[in-house]
Amino acid sequence: MSNFRGEEPVKKIGNAAQEQTKAETASRPKREYRTLVFQFVLIAALAAFALLAFAATYTPFFPIDLEITKALQSIQSPIFLAVMNAISWPGFSPQSAILPVLIGLLIYSLGLRWEAVMTVVAALLPPFVNVLLKDLIRRPRPAVDLVDVFRVLDSYSFPSGHVMFYICYFGFLWFLVFTLLKHSWIRTLLLVLLGSLIALVGVSRIYLGQHWASDVLGAALLGGVLLVFIIQSYRWGKTRFFVRQPVAPV
Repeated sequence: MSNFRGEEPVKKIGNAAQEQTKAETASRPKREYRTLVFQFVLIAALAAFALLAFAATYTPFFPIDLEITKALQSIQSPIFLAVMNAISWPGFSPQSAILPVLIGLLIYSLGLRWEAVMTVVAALLPPFVNVLLKDLIRRPRPAVDLVDVFRVLDSYSFPSGHVMFYICYFGFLWFLVFTLLKHSWIRTLLLVLLGSLIALVGVSRIYLGQHWASDVLGAALLGGVLLVFIIQSYRWGKTRFFVRQPVAPV
């Protein structure tokens, strides 16, 4: 009798281990499926960007670009114009350099050193890639005789530098806020603020007559891929060199 009772805990532990093994085995195909889908989406985004970049090299703008710009600019509202200018403001110099420095110093002062380093990467990588692509593609910006241009810029148009910067930099900040901060009104406010900047920057660039919709689309495709690279690099370095700091969940 005593032997039988002594075997019961062992059996329970064995059964629990078997159940856990079955659960992990059952979920493995789902994880593999999600990984394949994720990789397919990344490859599709890069392929779509490559096709769009090739077309933009030989096409100043597409007919739908002009239609979208005119449709947006038909909104005659001083408030809407002010909002669009405010959305685009962080992406212009010198604030596009000052803000990342201030935010990086703030994050570093909180003891999150790897996060601070990666915010610098997220701020520098998009402009670097963007300048290389613009010099390669050399697509002209919207002309003043076609649409209303609220500020004439002397750089090339494809892809949108603002959109790439916002998706990579503010997107990475959104990721950090979502994964590292506890649920609070501050966390919610930051997520809404950063999400609004990312969601509306493309609209603002088109409305202000400084980019075509295809410039925005190309920047969104490439910016999304770069953001994934930045987040994966952050996770890779976090688990190897900064294990004593908070780790963003996988």
